[in-house]
Amino acid sequence: MKVLFVCLGNICRSPMAEAMFLKELQDANLTNQVKVASAATSSYEEGNHPHPGARKIMEKYHLDDRGHRSRPITVADFANYDLIIGMDEMNMHNLATMAPSQYRDKVFAINDFTPGHEGEPIPDPWYTHRFQDTYDSLARALPNWLAYVKKRL
Repeated sequence: MKVLFVCLGNICRSPMAEAMFLKELQDANLTNQVKVASAATSSYEEGNHPHPGARKIMEKYHLDDRGHRSRPITVADFANYDLIIGMDEMNMHNLATMAPSQYRDKVFAINDFTPGHEGEPIPDPWYTHRFQDTYDSLARALPNWLAYVKKRL
């Protein structure tokens, strides 16, 4: 199975989600069965490393960004990934617009399976500078994605 996390620039939320989910996969001994990556709905930050605020949080929690560089999502990604997970309403709108019709059922919002937080976006910390809040929100959502993935292996 292949999972792709997506946000606007691929320098804050989605690389944090990628690194956090990779850690969950490692802890569950699932890295041979599940691959994780991240991408952007825009090309604004293409080629850039994660935002310094995101890097600081990833370092705090000993998360591996694997030398991450921002990249925009491609049409091929919709075919190649089993789950494409957006962080907020704008990401979801952009993904729905970009996704070929036969792949739209692969697109989900980050909190679709988070009890009590369904439909809740994760605000972009590029604007808020609240990177710890982003981490905390992802830490609440990602175990639900791990459970979802495990059921489908």
